[in-house]
Amino acid sequence: MEIVQFIHSKWAYLVLLVLILATLNALIKFFGDKEFDAKDFRISLFALITMHIQLLIGIVLYFMKDYFSVIEQVGGMGEVMKNSALRNLIVEHPLTMIIAVALVTIGYSKHKKKLTSRPKFKLLAIFYTIALLLVLAKIPWNLWF
Repeated sequence: MEIVQFIHSKWAYLVLLVLILATLNALIKFFGDKEFDAKDFRISLFALITMHIQLLIGIVLYFMKDYFSVIEQVGGMGEVMKNSALRNLIVEHPLTMIIAVALVTIGYSKHKKKLTSRPKFKLLAIFYTIALLLVLAKIPWNLWF
C-alpha cells in the first residue's frame, strides 16, 4: 500500500505540472488568437492521460486503504461528515478529483469536434481552467510540504 501511496503522491506533481501547462497553453493561445497545431493537441492529450492515470492510481489506493472499514469504525457516514479531516480524505478529495478528470475529459472530447482554432482553445481553456481550480482546491497541501 505504501508503494501505491508513494506513486499517487509523486505522480500528482506531474499531473499538476502538465495540467497547468495545458491550461496556460489554451488560455494564452485563445487570447492570442493563435492557430491550433499538433503540439497543442499533444499537450492537451498528455494532460488527459496523466489525469486518468492518477485517477486509476487513486481508485486503487482508495480501496486498498479500505475506507469502508474506517467509516464503520467511526460510526457511519454521519460521523465522517462531522470530521473535516476524514470528510476531506474520504469524500471531498476523491469526489472533487473525479469531477476534475471528468471536466478535462469533456473539454478534450468537445475540442476535437471543433474545426477552427479559436473554439478549440476556448473549450480547452474553460474546461481545463475549472479542472485546475478544483485540483488546486483539493490537493492535500499539508502532505505535500
